[in-house]
Amino acid sequence: MKSHAKAVVIGGGVVGCSVLYHLAKAGWTDIMLIERSELTSGSSWHAAGGFHTLNGDPNVAKLQAYTVQLYKEIEELSGQSCSLHLTGGVMMADTPERMDFLRLAHAKGRYLGMDTELITPSEAKAMFPLMDETNFVGAMWDPVEGHLDPSGTTHAYAKAARKLGAEIVLRNRVVELTQEVDGTWNVVTEQGTVKAEHVVNCGGLWAREIGRMVGVELPLLAMEHMYLLTEPMPEVEEFNKSTGREMIGVLDFKGEIYTRQERNGILLGTYEKACKPWSPLNTPWDFGHELLQPDIDRIAPSLEIGFKHFPGIEKAGIKQIINGPFTFALDGNPLVGPVQG
Repeated sequence: MKSHAKAVVIGGGVVGCSVLYHLAKAGWTDIMLIERSELTSGSSWHAAGGFHTLNGDPNVAKLQAYTVQLYKEIEELSGQSCSLHLTGGVMMADTPERMDFLRLAHAKGRYLGMDTELITPSEAKAMFPLMDETNFVGAMWDPVEGHLDPSGTTHAYAKAARKLGAEIVLRNRVVELTQEVDGTWNVVTEQGTVKAEHVVNCGGLWAREIGRMVGVELPLLAMEHMYLLTEPMPEVEEFNKSTGREMIGVLDFKGEIYTRQERNGILLGTYEKACKPWSPLNTPWDFGHELLQPDIDRIAPSLEIGFKHFPGIEKAGIKQIINGPFTFALDGNPLVGPVQG
């Protein structure tokens, strides 16, 4: 491990590796990423991997649209597949009021250059036949939606960054950050100290701990997030065979759920109102390769609506329930920018 770097990125999840790649792409070759364990050892390894171009924040929407093209770029440079599935997706409205929201989102998307389209519930059902279209009044189609493998994508970023000259140090926890009078940083790790001009906190679940090293309490909270995977479904296999296409992704506002095809079955996740914080004060340094105990009762109201709206899924056997923590800022947006001091 070298002792000097222009920039040190702390955290080897998908965000940290993306930051490292973009710095290298911008010509910063004297850069280093330091990870306390292995790449994807926080939230990235168990993420569902869905992506959307539309967002309430226009800046985030532009960023997401850029990212979809970026995946192809890093695949080509790194030789590592992101397992990109560009299926397209729909947002479903169950009331006239939610349909008005989709009309507004559609107008905003058009202004941002996105190729969205307002469609009927029947048109949505043709692309996702597991739904009961009578529960909806309309939908918005976005062709630039899909899903990928978060772990593969993280490694694609890492390999691409290495090819551009970046260094990645694994199994080496940052234990202290101190600043010199000239503004440079001493990044103290278990394997030694690195002097850096810039430090980027991409700690994810441990971002609060990294922030506290410099006296900053970040407005972040880790939340439990659950999704379930079904057993293989004949309906999915038949749709793939008859159409030559994969089932699309679906976002259902009423049920607070998202669903898409996963292999020959279905993935269904919830963003329920009865959300539950995980380890609200701190994240243990030895956490990272574990899942949390599923709490199916807590998401039962969302699942009840989901199974009503998508009766084809209700009949499927549940293969696995994933429950893992993810870090969120208080307003739900990315926490990005320089820290004063």
